[in-house]
Amino acid sequence: MSRLSELQKKRSKLIVGLISGTSADGIDAALVRVTGSGIRTRIKLITFHTFSYPARLRDKLLGSSLPGTGSVDVLCELNILVAHFFADAVRDIARKGRVSLSSIDLIGSHGQTVHHLPAPKHIFGKTIRSTLQIGDPSTIAKLTGVPTVGDFRTADMAVGGEGAPLVPYFDYLTFRSKTKNRILLNLGGIANFTALARNCSVSDVVAFDTGPANMVIDALMMKFYKRPYDAGGRMALRGEIIPELLLQLMSHPYFRQRPPKSTGRETFGKMFLPTILSFARRCPRRNLIATVTELVPFSIFDQYNRFIAERMTADEILVSGGGVHNRAIMEALQDYFHPARVKSTESVGFPSDAKEAICFAVLANETLAEHPSNVPRVTGARQPVILGKICL
Repeated sequence: MSRLSELQKKRSKLIVGLISGTSADGIDAALVRVTGSGIRTRIKLITFHTFSYPARLRDKLLGSSLPGTGSVDVLCELNILVAHFFADAVRDIARKGRVSLSSIDLIGSHGQTVHHLPAPKHIFGKTIRSTLQIGDPSTIAKLTGVPTVGDFRTADMAVGGEGAPLVPYFDYLTFRSKTKNRILLNLGGIANFTALARNCSVSDVVAFDTGPANMVIDALMMKFYKRPYDAGGRMALRGEIIPELLLQLMSHPYFRQRPPKSTGRETFGKMFLPTILSFARRCPRRNLIATVTELVPFSIFDQYNRFIAERMTADEILVSGGGVHNRAIMEALQDYFHPARVKSTESVGFPSDAKEAICFAVLANETLAEHPSNVPRVTGARQPVILGKICL
């Protein structure tokens, strides 16, 4: 424990943040210098990179992430195998940042989500919520020689929260403004946003998952064209929106559910596709792509109007994640949110692709400082809690 005690005393730390999102396409790794903690946190990004999984490993991860598709032996192996790839990412990002592995103070690893069940379930007299992120943090710590914080979500769930989203605390530390009402929108496999009213406190923060972002688009692009995603939204821009299909998709009960709420592949994965594919016989494929792409900004604006607009009127929407590169999504967002400005977090000096990896470096720093970093109003938890497990 002496090493942790020494780390706690360091004002400035070199930290690697790691995450692989619901798309399971690779590991985002950010090497950052974090100074201070809490509201005094200062962040300097040294380098960022996404390290792709081998294609067959990605297929295996996605194939093990739905009910009835995984098995205990495969998940047991994947838990350790993914940790090895995460450890490789740490070594590689250190080389890219031109620092020695021994100079890294801490790793914050979100891991790879394979299942997320945020709704309360009553079993054997107990009420539980559950989630599973693989990529064992103890294995990462042993393979790298660097203390690792992982399994961030379960502590929040233990006190009645959904374990997600966790980015809002980071959004508050990094993007709060004295003069502007901001929405921080992340477009990964799932879309989520954080509403930060001007001059807000952390207890004022409102955030939740709004629904699918790239997940459904990517699934259709792979099914129709054997491409992992719609680069730049070019296919969507060539197609025409099918109003009937869009309305059917928007009838999903998740969109009416009040926050706190979170979602994932369990809701908007393969079981979401039959409705879309029922239109495939009579509609061009590009029109299906255009429609599921439109679903992203349409559902985000719908959720804003339902649950945020009466609290605050957004002055600007700062977008991060892979969806920021999809022109069809970004142009539609600007149309919906006008006159608010929709722009990438790059516009305020923050790299959009690196945001979530940086977040988990900061959350690891908060854990080490013994600061709670969930936002109970966001997750539904009964109380603030310190997140994660520290592995020596």
